Amino acid sequence: MRARVTHSFTYRYTAPVLLGPHRFCLKPRGHGFQNLLAFKLEISPEPSRLYPLLAASGDEILRGRFTGATELFTARAISEVETQAAPLLQACLEDNEPQLPYPVGRLNGDLMGALEGWLPNGQHDPAAVDVAQEALMGSDQRALMFLQQLVEIIQDRVKYTQRHIGPAWPAGRTLKERVGSCRDLAMLMVEACRCVGLPARFVSGYHLVDPKPERYDLHAWAEVYLPGAGWRGFDPSGMGIIDDRYITLATSSKPDLTAAITGSFSGPPGVESSLAWSIEAEVLEACAA
Repeated sequence: MRARVTHSFTYRYTAPVLLGPHRFCLKPRGHGFQNLLAFKLEISPEPSRLYPLLAASGDEILRGRFTGATELFTARAISEVETQAAPLLQACLEDNEPQLPYPVGRLNGDLMGALEGWLPNGQHDPAAVDVAQEALMGSDQRALMFLQQLVEIIQDRVKYTQRHIGPAWPAGRTLKERVGSCRDLAMLMVEACRCVGLPARFVSGYHLVDPKPERYDLHAWAEVYLPGAGWRGFDPSGMGIIDDRYITLATSSKPDLTAAITGSFSGPPGVESSLAWSIEAEVLEACAA
């Protein structure tokens, strides 16, 4: 699939403010199963300095610094991306499908950050452990069957709903509420996978569904590392294994590091801010059937 996406943000302030450093996760991934054909980021006021950095996940993040006061801050990212379907997991793994729980010592040390538990002491959320054990019971300890069972359990236990404000909930809260946004379901899957030794991380990006909705939203899903197949995307609020209609922006073991824009401002006492945003997407060429 080849697509063009325009993601716009408008921040308004009730009095002139000084903008602190800002971090932009708006540049789509340009490697793997996704090719970045063109990218342009328009920012007003223009940063005094804008530079790229390579994040721990391998994604390119942009950082900006500003001078002077403003009552209006806008950012507009225009991307043209080409995606392709990943090879079938069954073909990649053949007779070497990982058996679960996967031994931590057999993994590359670079993946350890994607195995950490959510709790401050590094342990896993007990609610995520319970879900992982349930999915493991009916999987014959096979990784692909485990992931299929896990997606089905999450979709059975949690009703998907949109929630535009606030960070991703931990697994325990999502299961207790029995309702969650795409980022909540993604974190539930991430935590459950880590419980059985499968490295997993949070993904922020776009899902260009067909038919086209009235309004596109930023989407979230999970990426799971399968020895022999590498990082693969799974959407627990969608159909499970992702296809070529997903566009990845940023990944991290910590979901807050994938926010589209993060930063700060300072101004007079009582100053307030408001945000308006939009995502426009056009599929230029669909993948051949």
